[in-house]
Amino acid sequence: MIQNLNFSGRPMPVNLETGDPEAMKYIAPSILSADFAVLGREIQAIEAAGANWIHVDVMDGHFVPNITMGPMVVEAVRRTTQLPIDVHLMIENPDLYIPAFARAGATHISVQAETCVHLNRTISLIRQSGAQPGVAVNPATSLHVLEWSLEFVNFILIMSVNPGFGGQAFIPNSLEKIRALRDMIRKRGLEVSIEVDGGVNVETIADISSAGADIFVAGSAVFNTPDYRKAIAALRSRIQNH
Repeated sequence: MIQNLNFSGRPMPVNLETGDPEAMKYIAPSILSADFAVLGREIQAIEAAGANWIHVDVMDGHFVPNITMGPMVVEAVRRTTQLPIDVHLMIENPDLYIPAFARAGATHISVQAETCVHLNRTISLIRQSGAQPGVAVNPATSLHVLEWSLEFVNFILIMSVNPGFGGQAFIPNSLEKIRALRDMIRKRGLEVSIEVDGGVNVETIADISSAGADIFVAGSAVFNTPDYRKAIAALRSRIQNH
């Protein structure tokens, strides 16, 4: 059983100047960009390189124009690492599959607000299944959909590209959306983390962090580089030095 699921599975980063723990700023490489022929080795490599979470993009070919992976892959990932596994369900009828992903080893599960008729019920199902619940919103989706659900989740996933494929460019007005969400969370006195997925790289991550994000999903920015340790260190450095 993974302990302290609110955290990264490893000691929290420390501010080298003050000695105080940094705010939750976690790098979550997306295995959508990994080499699936050697997926186990890829996961071990990014864990050794300093990744905090493993991000798994699940697509069904209906809600988004791509088909990726299911619970069997998550189960294989769990056998390879003790890091938290962050499963993003970009699928229709997510309630049918949430328990299976939780049993497979997902510690965090997010669903698309656009696919959930009864969003609060789906959030409860994720928690009852033993995972931490999150809600994802697409670039054109208003934050108003979170109005009556925000207090029940552990994190919100802001999509800063239109979901379906990796390697897309960051949508600039996502920064305004992140700021608005951070303000909403702060005004309500909630402890809800903000995760951002889409176009996260060394050019964009500092502004994303400054806007209020806590968790950064990076696919090609990590896996399409020759040195994962340097890639993750560069992302983290841009956060800390901005």
